[in-house]
Amino acid sequence: MKIKTNLIAMVSILALGHLQAQSAPAAPAASASSAAPATSAAPATSAAPAAVALPPLTVDITVNDMMSFSVTKIEAHPGQTVTVRLKNNGTLPKDAMAHNWILLKAGADLNAYAAAAAAAKAENFQPKALADEVLAAIPMIGAKQSGDVTFTAPTTPGTYKYLCSCYGHSMAGMKGSLIVK
Repeated sequence: MKIKTNLIAMVSILALGHLQAQSAPAAPAASASSAAPATSAAPATSAAPAAVALPPLTVDITVNDMMSFSVTKIEAHPGQTVTVRLKNNGTLPKDAMAHNWILLKAGADLNAYAAAAAAAKAENFQPKALADEVLAAIPMIGAKQSGDVTFTAPTTPGTYKYLCSCYGHSMAGMKGSLIVK
């Protein structure tokens, strides 16, 4: 619901900016000999409107001892700032049921990454050999812990997979997609 509200707000802002850009009169080009110095009291009405910045997107994901993400689909725009907040509502100790959040590059093999991660406990289930396949990550968190990461959505539209890379958690369903469009 929060994502849908953010998207509606963003579309409204973009539409308003587009309408303002269409209705603003074109500013005549100033020649070097006729240009008057600007004063701080003069309103900047003849300047072209600045590009509308995308509002940042915050996604709250909860996990628990049942090995599932509460959010399995995130939609963002190219270049948008995204913050993912992960909260573990589980009760099992961290060494028995920890979770993380790993966002992979487009085209990365989620299953191959998960298999390599399962054997990388000493590296917190983030294999260094595959670090170049990771766009963003939240390290392992235990019961009643939280973690977050802020990143810029890729500029190339597409589907980017995310997973919990702890021992087979993604195979149990802890995976999802960031869709950039």
